[in-house]
Amino acid sequence: MTTADKLRAEGEARGEARGEVRGRAAMLIELLALKFGRLPDSAEGAIRGAGLEQLKVWAARVLTASSLDDVLA
Repeated sequence: MTTADKLRAEGEARGEARGEVRGRAAMLIELLALKFGRLPDSAEGAIRGAGLEQLKVWAARVLTASSLDDVLA
């Protein structure tokens, strides 16, 4: 594998990871809106700016949270 091939593969992997995070963020926003109504822009911004691990934590909290603050705490 050439250096160019390695760099291309790394770039593709990073792009796929970013796409996964964006998809998970969009899904979390949709679930939260269904449960709690329209989200404040600040909450949407926090979700869209979060990393994969944080999104996983918040997604798990959706199941038991009684408020948006409980999820994002």
